[in-house]
Amino acid sequence: MRQWLEEIPNDGLIRYYMAGNIERLIVTNPKGLSEILVTRAYDFEKPPLVQASLGRITGEKGVLLVEGAEHKHQRKNLMPAFSYRHVKNLYPIFWSKSIEMVRCIEDDLRSRKDPSDNVVRVATWSSRATLDIIGLAGMSRDFNSLHDPTNELARQYGRINGAPPTKFEEALFLLGLVLGVPTWVHKLPLERNKFIREGAGYIRAVALQMIREAKDLRDHEHTGQAKDGVDIISAAIESGGFSDEELVDQMMTFLAAGHETTSTALQWCIYALCKYPEVQTRLRNEIRANLPSISVENPESLSAETLDALPYLHAVCNEVFRYHPSVPATIRVANCDTSLVGHSIPKGTLLLLLPALINHHKELWGPDADKFDPERWLGPGMANTGGATSNHAFLTFLHGPRSCIGQGFAKSELACMLAAFVGRFKFELQNPDAELELRQGATVSPRDGVQVRLTPLEGW
Repeated sequence: MRQWLEEIPNDGLIRYYMAGNIERLIVTNPKGLSEILVTRAYDFEKPPLVQASLGRITGEKGVLLVEGAEHKHQRKNLMPAFSYRHVKNLYPIFWSKSIEMVRCIEDDLRSRKDPSDNVVRVATWSSRATLDIIGLAGMSRDFNSLHDPTNELARQYGRINGAPPTKFEEALFLLGLVLGVPTWVHKLPLERNKFIREGAGYIRAVALQMIREAKDLRDHEHTGQAKDGVDIISAAIESGGFSDEELVDQMMTFLAAGHETTSTALQWCIYALCKYPEVQTRLRNEIRANLPSISVENPESLSAETLDALPYLHAVCNEVFRYHPSVPATIRVANCDTSLVGHSIPKGTLLLLLPALINHHKELWGPDADKFDPERWLGPGMANTGGATSNHAFLTFLHGPRSCIGQGFAKSELACMLAAFVGRFKFELQNPDAELELRQGATVSPRDGVQVRLTPLEGW
C-alpha cells in the first residue's frame, strides 16, 4: 500500500478491491483526513465487525466504540478527567510506578545466579507497569502486578494479548467477511476465543466490583458539593452521565486501551534506542542532568513542569509515536450518503485510515520521512509538528472529536517510563542482527516483546 500511496496519482482517495470484490477506499491526503476526522467525523463510524471484535475486550458501550450523539455525550463527560490540568496531577503516579518498574527489574537481575544472565523481556515489565498505572490513575486501585507475577488481572490480559489470530483464524475471518457473516469466527471453539471469553468475564467482574466500591465511597463521603475526581472513574461517576453498565464498559476500555498501547509504545522506544545508540546516550545525558536521582531510598517526586522541560525526551517519544504507531491502521464505514474531497461516498462504503503510511508520507514529512530522527521535533515551531506540512500528517492519535481521548495521558506516562528506564540502564538487543518480526493484534509490537541485555548504571 505504501507503493500505491507514493506512485498512484490521486486527489485524496485510492480505491481498491479485496477478495469477494469488497470495495475499500484509502484516505491519502490532509484534506481528506480533515474531512473524515473533523468536519464530517460523525458521517463515518467503526464498522460493526470492529465494534464486535474490540467490544469483546473493551465492552461495547465505552467511549471507544459508541457512536453519534452517545459518543458526544460520553466524551463531554469524560474530558475533564483527561484535561492537562488533571493529567499533570498524575505525574507523581507515573513517576513512582516507573521507578518501581526499574527497581523490580534490578531485583530480578540480582536474583539470577549467573551475573552474565542479563537479558530482560521489556514487554513483561512494561505491561505490568502500565496496568498498575491505569489502575491507580483510572480507579485509585494499585493492582500491584509489578511485584506480583501471579496477579490474575495481569494474567488474563497476558492470555488475551498473547494469543493473536493465527493464519487459520485470519483465513476464517476473511471467509466470513466474503460471506457477509464476519463475526461467526468469534463463536467457533478456538483457543483464542476461549481466552477472550474467560478473560473478559473476569475483567468485567473486577470492573463492576470497583465501580460499586467507588460509588459506596462517594455516597459515604459526599458533601453535596461538586469535586474534581481524583481518578478517571470517579470523575465519570461524579458527572452523573453514565449508567452502571456504561461505567463498567468505560473501565474495561481504559484498562485495555490504557495499558496495552503505552506498553507497546515503550517496547518500540527501547527497540529504537537499541538501533540508534547515539540517541540513547544523548537522551540519558539529558535525563541524568535534569531529573532527580532514583537511586536514593526515597526519590523525589516529579512535577509536570520538570519533565515537560526536557525537549529531547519529548522529541524521542514523539518520533517513536510517529515512526512506530501502536495501531497502524483503522477503518471507518459511511453511515449515510456523504462526500469526501468532492467525491460522493455512498452509505456502507468502507474507508481505511493508515497512520503507518501517513506518518511516513514523504510529501508530508519530506524526503527523510523513513528515517528515525528525533531532531525533526527540535527547533522553533517544531515541537508539535515535527516539521510536517500538516498536523494531519501525524495520525497516531487521529484528530477531531474521535481522536484518542487519552493521548495527553499516554504521552506523559510514556515520557516518565522511558526517562526512568533510560536513566538507569544501558541496553542493547539480545540479537541485534535478527530480523524484526511483528505480533499482530489490537496493537502491533515486536513479536519477542523486545529482548534486551541490560547494564545498570550507577550515579543516578
